[in-house]
Amino acid sequence: MQLIAESAARDGVAATCAALGVARATYYRHKRPRPAARRPTPPRALSPEERERVLSTLHEEEHADLAPAAVFAKMLDERGEYLCSARTMYRILAAAGEVHERRNQLVHPEYKKPELLATGPNQVWSWDITKLLGPVKWTYFYLYVVLDIFSRYVVGWMVAERETAAHAQRLIIETCAKHGIAPGSLTLHQDRGAPMRAKTFAQTLADLGLTKTHSRPHVSDDNPFSEAQFKTLKYRPGFPGRFNGLPHTLTWCRDFFPWYNDEHRHEALNFLTPADVHFGRAAAVLAHRQRVLDVAYAAHPERFVRRPPAAGEPPKEVWINKPPTTTADDNPATASTASASDQALH
Repeated sequence: MQLIAESAARDGVAATCAALGVARATYYRHKRPRPAARRPTPPRALSPEERERVLSTLHEEEHADLAPAAVFAKMLDERGEYLCSARTMYRILAAAGEVHERRNQLVHPEYKKPELLATGPNQVWSWDITKLLGPVKWTYFYLYVVLDIFSRYVVGWMVAERETAAHAQRLIIETCAKHGIAPGSLTLHQDRGAPMRAKTFAQTLADLGLTKTHSRPHVSDDNPFSEAQFKTLKYRPGFPGRFNGLPHTLTWCRDFFPWYNDEHRHEALNFLTPADVHFGRAAAVLAHRQRVLDVAYAAHPERFVRRPPAAGEPPKEVWINKPPTTTADDNPATASTASASDQALH
């Protein structure tokens, strides 16, 4: 357009338009400044005051480390309040320049993996061991955690100064006794660490009537639920860089696991807590959410464009590596403690 304007100034508008085969009206229309189009505000949009209230709620200290979807569920459950949809919370944060991934993300290639299905609690447990840094370099404490993959409920945990098959045997034996696991009713999934491959540990599982499965070598994604739980633990606000000693480690874990089981809302559980799913309270919690959403819909139906809001359903089944041909609908536990110089079992 700049070249056409220069030619028109030099040779005249009529001559330039005739040479280019452009109508003079078109030339003058493009030359006139056009006001920027303004998108009208939809009548169902939140008011500036409502948007500011949503943003201030997301900025509250108790919500600072939660995803907007988790804040949405928490507001429904604890305050009985509906501010807006979780997607609108994301839009408001994006407009304020506050949407970004806070953690490093890993992408794993697809492999053929073990395939396990749980349709209820205490059908498939996953367990693993992670290192916690000690007070000085090259010192560690070892955290053993047993997780129910259906409910994500931590059914047992232990902290020790060593990683041994004997500690693992004790943890599994006492955890099975605590939860009343009958022989032949449970599959225990694990990776291929030394305690998991020990013959004495394998014999203990056989004596308990447990079916054992293993991850493939060097593939952590074959044990995804335990790995995800350890990531939640280590990215928890207040997680120490180093632990001063075994008592410090036990104190922190005794605070963390009740929070994880009874307060942490898990995205894969429709933002229910592990305890809600493990102990059959999911239906009651979701019914309460639905009543809050129904009140919000009755007050402002115009804000729900596609359909009335729904609280969703509890999980029906959970897979470790669901096969492609299979279709699927996609607390603190009472602690058992032992006084010993190097270990504590929960």
